[in-house]
Amino acid sequence: MSDKTLTRMDLSEAVFREVGLSRNESADLVEAVLQHMSDALVQGEQVKISSFGTFSVRDKAARVGRNPKTGEEVPIQPRRVLTFRPSHLMKDRVADGNRRQG
Repeated sequence: MSDKTLTRMDLSEAVFREVGLSRNESADLVEAVLQHMSDALVQGEQVKISSFGTFSVRDKAARVGRNPKTGEEVPIQPRRVLTFRPSHLMKDRVADGNRRQG
């Protein structure tokens, strides 16, 4: 596994190189796309990107958890969690990359 992380800056640099927008326009475009995606998720919508995957928000009910050190029961509050399901194409690409490295 690589310790490399893909950042917003990397995405805007890729848009700059591939599309030919200025660096500022590329950064604005990446920011606008990410903002649109996060706004949709906050509103409870799914974000489906073909051949990549689906982001969605799930409501988790309140439950009783357990402190692993003490065994003491602890209430866990209800909450919303973000989930990501990769597409089959993405799963296959990642699996192929793993085979080539190993």
